[in-house]
Amino acid sequence: MEKPKVLFVQQEITPYLKETHMGHIGRYLPQGIQERKKEIRTFMPRYGCINERRNQLHEVIRLSGMNLVIDNTDHPLIIKVASIQSARMQIYFIDNEDFFQRKFTLTNKSGEYFDDNDERTIFFTRGVIETVKKLGWAPSLVHCNGWFTSLMPFYLREVLKENPMFSDTKIIYSLYNDEFPGQLSKDMAKKMKTKGLSNGVLEQYAEPSYVTISKVAIDYSDGLILGDREINPELEKYARESGKPILEFHDRDTYIDAYNQFYDEILVTESVMEQ
Repeated sequence: MEKPKVLFVQQEITPYLKETHMGHIGRYLPQGIQERKKEIRTFMPRYGCINERRNQLHEVIRLSGMNLVIDNTDHPLIIKVASIQSARMQIYFIDNEDFFQRKFTLTNKSGEYFDDNDERTIFFTRGVIETVKKLGWAPSLVHCNGWFTSLMPFYLREVLKENPMFSDTKIIYSLYNDEFPGQLSKDMAKKMKTKGLSNGVLEQYAEPSYVTISKVAIDYSDGLILGDREINPELEKYARESGKPILEFHDRDTYIDAYNQFYDEILVTESVMEQ
């Protein structure tokens, strides 16, 4: 029997960024799932604050070279990779000079969120998808962690629903305490436009606040995980009323086994429902 393939789409991964709860999960969950006999791939943005020399990042020429058009502007897609030798695990990085050369992650040195975070998350999401397509690696399950990955469920379900690589893919979205203030660009829906997306379906992003984009991610996912002890109350209520399977918060002692079991339940349950 073929191993299930789990694609991890991460907002943060330790040790490439200062350790956080989300970053710790980004580092140790894929390793734990790999040790439990599943095949994995892991992606994160190549933020400019990541030291390429110390972390031994190098460009993967055969995967780079594509341009992604966002708001009528071409943005070269650069793919880099690094290895965590102790875990026998590779991390793929989505890079672009326009979006990821600055020496910060999602905010500037004053703590203000970048005005182009909408374009950055669109580029990251589409970059992950195009890279996976180039790899020819069809995921059984995609696990998205952090609001910066929240467009992935939407793109997979709306743009790639007829693509045989992704038509059977299950999606899990983890909710964290990572809220940003205000809204992303009011033109975000227009910038997300690509072949296969109607204006009607993009209306979901007409007012792209943290709660709004997270609700869309919930709607397009097959299962949900509470990644923090406390998350936005409105989102928690929405998630619990969605009817989707939910995994409650687990601490560091138990979360890997709990997540692995949850993956199996989503994969088996959804397969049975489709028969």
